[in-house]
Amino acid sequence: MVFRKPPDGGWGWVIVVVSFFTQFLCYGSPLAVGVLYLEWLDAFGEGKGKTAWVGSLANGIGLLASPVCSICVSSFGARPVAIFSGFMVAGGLMMSSFAPNIYFLYLSYGIVVGLGCGLLYTATVTITCHYFDKRRGLALGLISTGSSVGLFIYAALQRELIDLYGLDGCLLIVGALSLNILACGSLMRPLESSDSPLPEKTCVDKVPDQYFVYHEKEKTVEENISILEKGYIDEKCANNVPDYKQDNILNKNVLSSINVNEKDTYKKKVVEQTNFCKQLAKRKWQLYLNYWEETVVLFKNKVFSALFVAILLFDIGGFPPSLLMEDVARSANVDEEDYHMPLISIIGIMTAVGKLTLGILADFKWVNTLYLYVITLLMTGVALFAIPFAKSYLTLAMLSGILGFLTGNWSIFPYVTTKTVGIEKLTHAYGILMFFAGLGNSLGPPIVGWFYDWTQEYDTAFYFSGFCVLLGGFLLLLAALPCWNACTNQSSKLSPNTYSYKVASCA
Repeated sequence: MVFRKPPDGGWGWVIVVVSFFTQFLCYGSPLAVGVLYLEWLDAFGEGKGKTAWVGSLANGIGLLASPVCSICVSSFGARPVAIFSGFMVAGGLMMSSFAPNIYFLYLSYGIVVGLGCGLLYTATVTITCHYFDKRRGLALGLISTGSSVGLFIYAALQRELIDLYGLDGCLLIVGALSLNILACGSLMRPLESSDSPLPEKTCVDKVPDQYFVYHEKEKTVEENISILEKGYIDEKCANNVPDYKQDNILNKNVLSSINVNEKDTYKKKVVEQTNFCKQLAKRKWQLYLNYWEETVVLFKNKVFSALFVAILLFDIGGFPPSLLMEDVARSANVDEEDYHMPLISIIGIMTAVGKLTLGILADFKWVNTLYLYVITLLMTGVALFAIPFAKSYLTLAMLSGILGFLTGNWSIFPYVTTKTVGIEKLTHAYGILMFFAGLGNSLGPPIVGWFYDWTQEYDTAFYFSGFCVLLGGFLLLLAALPCWNACTNQSSKLSPNTYSYKVASCA
């Protein structure tokens, strides 16, 4: 696929707006699942760790399937994937309203909604990176605030809907709202529809790019027909069928109804179809090999290798507060009269502020986005260690705001990935990294819930969470400090096509 020079504006701002609302509509309920979590605890009477799987799957399964999501976006485009995923999210939410037990929610809310969100996230990030280069940090920060604003609004909205219509009615209404994703997805026009057509290739130049992977020497039609006839004769000999019997059969069934020219035309079609199937199979196999070769090359970059460890540990430790903070406040016996605003809403609004602020900072030339990301990881670990010491609503609200702001580093994560591997490998590398992020999202809340079930308090759980995040931050810092520029140069040598996109954008 050949990308145009990113316009850094124009229709790109329409992409930003619709991507913002797409993330708002799809991630609003899964990120604010802490409100539903309390209702599910009371409705099904299961343990905290077991019930936490619903929310963790909804936020993690889409990231676990990121390699598949990346392949879908690369193969079909952002617009078809967004429209299809809109049906998945809406259908999963509506199905969840009829859940008879917690296991049904694992499928309807956890897997169906989670996979739809993962597809939508990959589609919005990929198409935004294609439309923006110089303002990519700002654009990614704007679209990623959609999920945070959704968290802020849906936390209060779902609580109000539960009071008015019950848990089932809440999920039905939220699912109906998600159908607006279809309208947003229809506006995601691909960038490769260039206004100025590329120079046309001759027919001879087009054939190898489309069909012939190994560029084999082409045979004439007469040679192919002779090969086909030779194979036919060999097949007769192998089957020990007398020639005169086969000739009689051909005379009766074929030669009696077609002339010599029609027979040659038929053989030509058979040869063409055979060659096409052969080359198509070779092409698919070659693409499969290329995928794994590119994956090996990515992991030779030590910054990329440290990045996947950091994102895994960050999501194991950093994601549980957004899901369990309401239950943390209830376990700390916080007075309801002091409960001015849901803690999840505070996390949501501060995450939006963090995403926008960090996204703007990433566009400054003097800011190293990798070091900025490392700082957010280390500060998140310190804040998690402080949660066990918070016993009042005010301190929990302050920590929720700090954690929400630092979680806004999601807006610069695609920016860090792009700078590490290049725009042409963004979809591939981002899919791998999101797989490990999804693994962390899926494991984090249940682990914290299990710690509570074992110890009947959250202190040990958040000590463990803070340790995980700090470890990931220090590992990434260790990989980046000695030679960040050398790692970038090494990556460009291993894959000379990585930065061809940047050269083209400067022309």
